[in-house]
Amino acid sequence: MKIHNYTSNSGRDLIFEYIESLTEKEQVDAYSVIQCLENGEMDRIKFKRWEKKVYEVYFYKDNRIFYIVEDGNNMYLLHACRKQKNQTEKRDAKIVKLRARELGRMLGKSFI
Repeated sequence: MKIHNYTSNSGRDLIFEYIESLTEKEQVDAYSVIQCLENGEMDRIKFKRWEKKVYEVYFYKDNRIFYIVEDGNNMYLLHACRKQKNQTEKRDAKIVKLRARELGRMLGKSFI
């Protein structure tokens, strides 16, 4: 599966910037989770549907990455954050929804 990271209008890779800000152990786990996503090894990771066609995958110390699988070949990483409470923070939920809608407009699909 080909992974596409969300980049800002200025070209910054926001997913990897978040991962690089973590501790070394968290970074290693994040990159191993991304590798499992690329290889389709979903049985090796903890993930769940977040809302409609948006999923979240968990990794070390309550970190998570939100993503969309557009088709069998393309996955789009939308947002990465640390889970603070039992629910997604309103700020993070707003970011995920905004990016999912933006991606939907670009691809001519509806994800959320």
